[in-house]
Amino acid sequence: MDMRRYGYLILFLPLFCFFSQSTFAAPVSQNAKFTVVIDAGHGGKDPGALGATAKEKDVTLKVAKKLGALIEDNYDDVRVIYTRKSDVFVELNRRAQIANNAHADLFISLHCNALSKRQRSPQGVETFVLGLHRSKDNLDVAKAENAVILYEKDYSTTYQGFNPNEPESYIIFEFMTNKFLEQSVQLATLVQHSLVSNSKRVNRNVRQAGFLVLREVAMPSILIELGYISNKADEAFLKSANGQSSMANSIYRAFSNYKADYDKKSGLIASANKRKEVLLDETQEESGDTVAAAPTTATGKSEYRIQFLASSRKYGAKASAFKGLSPVDNYKDGSTYKYTYGSTSDKNEALRLLKKAQRSFKDAFIVEFQNGKRIR
Repeated sequence: MDMRRYGYLILFLPLFCFFSQSTFAAPVSQNAKFTVVIDAGHGGKDPGALGATAKEKDVTLKVAKKLGALIEDNYDDVRVIYTRKSDVFVELNRRAQIANNAHADLFISLHCNALSKRQRSPQGVETFVLGLHRSKDNLDVAKAENAVILYEKDYSTTYQGFNPNEPESYIIFEFMTNKFLEQSVQLATLVQHSLVSNSKRVNRNVRQAGFLVLREVAMPSILIELGYISNKADEAFLKSANGQSSMANSIYRAFSNYKADYDKKSGLIASANKRKEVLLDETQEESGDTVAAAPTTATGKSEYRIQFLASSRKYGAKASAFKGLSPVDNYKDGSTYKYTYGSTSDKNEALRLLKKAQRSFKDAFIVEFQNGKRIR
């Protein structure tokens, strides 16, 4: 580490302490209901990115409200909280505070991307999780979204000297870890796959970058760039009612998949929600985008396995990541590989296997297969 870089570390050490106190502690669940916070980026005096005729703040609010309505209409056991439900300005740290005070289980932040008019704009959707940016493009996106703090009074004091336009400010993210990264990546992968396959968006992949709003929330969290509002084709889709409904549906599907896994990890055999399907087409089950629930039939005997790991990476049969568990199998859910241990048709044996797996993977849970396909 050269002295200039070391100096920046000393400069931002108070900022590290500020973030550590607000984000490193795990949320304490005080709610009977699963809580999801939907964050419509920008608002009020902050229009966000601008297209030829559309504003980011308007697109994100409309998609947020549509997404929230889908969840509220179809889940009795989920509480939806919005950081804003109208065209108002909400400080960045206040958005995180809303989620933390609610002890939320998920934080979903919605945004639109843009390039200056001097540049030829790409198009497509990308879903971010918190992390150290590995490319200039990712840094530029983080800078644009973090710049919202410039609308806040005394932002330099509030964010301990953080300047969203200075690359050196982002050094602090290199020295932080995110305990919710695995769940965040899981949700981000589901969302990205759903937006690409169902809403037919151009795929710009799941990425990592240093977003202040994600750094401050103490729960699994993602930031979705719904498209490039600076791209003519993307802008037309983003501002259309059909486009907004399509994106809300796609994110809802991903949420439903994530929630199903959450329920199993929590030991819930069946969630209290209504589980009504909201589909844009009839390809959902075939594409593997969601897990279809089905009763046991005479022609298909139930098989129980222990799911212990989800990853975008495909591991070999004896990978060290399995911590000695064997035999291990996997199935693909979207672009995510989900790894399972053991196989039995006896529920009591499944419970024994679960206890063994939880010695190394405390979040392991039982999944049910029929005819080689996961049904629960």
